[in-house]
Amino acid sequence: MRIGLEVTAAVRQRGGIGRYVRELLRALAALDSENAYNLFYAADNCIAGALPALPANFRARRLPFHDIWLARVWQRLHVPLPVEIITGRVDVYHSPDFTLPPTLGRTPTLLTVHDLSFARHPSSAAPGLRGYLDVMVPRSVRRATHVLADSQATKDDLMALYGTPAAKITVLYAGVAAGFQPVDDPGVHAAVRGRYGLGERPYVLSIGTLQPRKNHARLIEAFDRVLRDSEYNLVLAGGEGWLYDEVYAQVAARGLPERVLFPGFVAEDDLPALYSSAAIMAFPSLYEGFGLPVLEAMACGAPVLASTAPCLPEVAGDAALLIDPRDVGAMAATIEKLVNQPELRHALRAKGLARAAQFRWENSAAHLLRIYREIGEHP
Repeated sequence: MRIGLEVTAAVRQRGGIGRYVRELLRALAALDSENAYNLFYAADNCIAGALPALPANFRARRLPFHDIWLARVWQRLHVPLPVEIITGRVDVYHSPDFTLPPTLGRTPTLLTVHDLSFARHPSSAAPGLRGYLDVMVPRSVRRATHVLADSQATKDDLMALYGTPAAKITVLYAGVAAGFQPVDDPGVHAAVRGRYGLGERPYVLSIGTLQPRKNHARLIEAFDRVLRDSEYNLVLAGGEGWLYDEVYAQVAARGLPERVLFPGFVAEDDLPALYSSAAIMAFPSLYEGFGLPVLEAMACGAPVLASTAPCLPEVAGDAALLIDPRDVGAMAATIEKLVNQPELRHALRAKGLARAAQFRWENSAAHLLRIYREIGEHP
């Protein structure tokens, strides 16, 4: 079977969908030596060494222009140039990043929709991007032979917002990479703390792009209520997204510039130590398609506080303490409980390690391969 796959996100995005695509590729390459994979990416500024080492049945082609040109030609101008011009004829074409290009009429297509945050929470995307996604994603979902959702919550959104039949959607969970495990080496902890300017204080950690959907403003307020006079810092790790000025403004207004730290984007290799060193990992997001940081933190032994917003209860199970993300009082009380009850943190650590072990990229790749076969052989 010949499988076409765009991997632009893997070479352009360090986190998020980029990591998702890289890990799936790595797991597929380890699992499948029979099928031929015709990969392509359009990028004029790639992350060095982003693509994993791939065997001979995986061929990657770099297009000599930015992916924005593909979006303009395919999605905005509707030029009907089939993707097979790039991939050659394929038995399945898979787009892992929300939109489908034109294909030859009989080519079965698979589309991954990670979440519908832009529809459920419009502030989660910049206006230009939101307008684009509002048009292109439902159109792509209708055209796709089959759709993958990162969670049952996203599948429910696809059915509720777009009227997509349940039978057309399969939930394909992400996994936790093998490198995410408890780090016990004090030297590694010290090096990572030093690299990101975290000092020696214990800290509450939150991972996520600075944007309204991640709910940092309420987390800062909750931290201020119960830990202002403590030894703890709050570490908000992630790159700047959009509408993040409120976060910085709140830190300044509350007089917390020395207590709320912004290390920026954290390299993937440093994340296990960052999670392992955290007293608590707080993930109070208003909406997620999957919430991979929750599982990664659990895999590294961090006690997790997460929100009840979709789809975090689905991912966390009973291995995290869950709070209404809009209830600052509940968030503050739960943080205080975790700080003051070491036996509770220990119990959550054990539950979290067991929960994270259920999500592995090799399982995700095996499930994906079954779907390729099903729609490629029986479109």
